[in-house]
This record gives sequence, structure tokens and C-alpha cells, in this order.
Amino acid sequence: MRVLVVTGAGVSAESGIPTFRGRDGYWRNFDPAKLATPEAFARDPELVWQWYRERRERIRAAQPNAAHHAIAKFAGHADEFLLVTQNVDDLHARAGLPNEKMVQIHGDIFVTRCSRCHFSRLDYEHDHENVLPTCPECNALMRPGVVWFGEQLPWSEAQRIEIFFLEGLAMS
Repeated sequence: MRVLVVTGAGVSAESGIPTFRGRDGYWRNFDPAKLATPEAFARDPELVWQWYRERRERIRAAQPNAAHHAIAKFAGHADEFLLVTQNVDDLHARAGLPNEKMVQIHGDIFVTRCSRCHFSRLDYEHDHENVLPTCPECNALMRPGVVWFGEQLPWSEAQRIEIFFLEGLAMS
């Protein structure tokens, strides 16, 4: 059995993670142009980092819900499985879904990447600091590892989805 599952913000809402456009969504209280664009980061990186640190803290305090656990369990029963999620949180992984069975098409909020070069790392230890992280490779500002408005989706992740889909078509 070959299974493709697609999730968005709604799957994590039950865990207390606000959606973006819903009744209590992030974009009801915040302007995306001030927090989730390369231009916003260039204009006020401290404000952007403050917002992402608060979101990271909220996600760390959340627990995977029944949907996350059901998807992880289902993945274990499928011959081939791929979850494509718009979520940048780690709740699917904490529910037990292996990274190789998941594509976070909008990135990972816990990854910090360079705004200039290709350096990136999983980064938990700098969240409590109120300093702007800089790249150890080129000294440029580091930014959250998420896809912002106006940016392209990561090519390698889009290719993973396409290959999974095309292999499924070839099998049928």
C-alpha cells in the first residue's frame, strides 16, 4: 500500500498551535509583511527573531495530538508512505514519524540558517538569548529555517514529493 498524506496548520491546532488564517490565527494579530518576508527580516531582524522565538517556545510546550499519533501509526503500516506538511513544527516527528517519511514543505522552525550562505543547523540553544545569531561560516545574520512569503519552496523537498507521486503513477 502506497500512501500520501497532506496536512496543514489545522492538524496542530488541537495541540494549541494557532493556525495562520483562522479565527485566532497568527495573521489576525500580526502583519505577515512585518514578520515573514525577507524584507521584514532585513528591516527589523530583532522583531522577526522575537516572534519566532516565541513561536518556538509555544511549540516546545505543545504535545502531539491524536491526529499526529494516528498519522505516525498509519505510516508504520504502509509499504510506502510520505507525509507532506505545511507545518514548520516538530509535532509529527515527536509523534514518531521518521524524517524520511515526511516533507516539511515550508521548512522547520527549529532550523536556523544563514541569510547569505548555505550554512544551517538544528538550533535549540540560542532561543533563550536575546542576541541575533550570526553564521559561523560567513558572519552574516542567521534566520529561521522557514519559507517566507515571496520565497520559493525548497527544490529538494519539492523533488521528493514529485518522485513519490510519479513512482506511484508508474506502479498503477
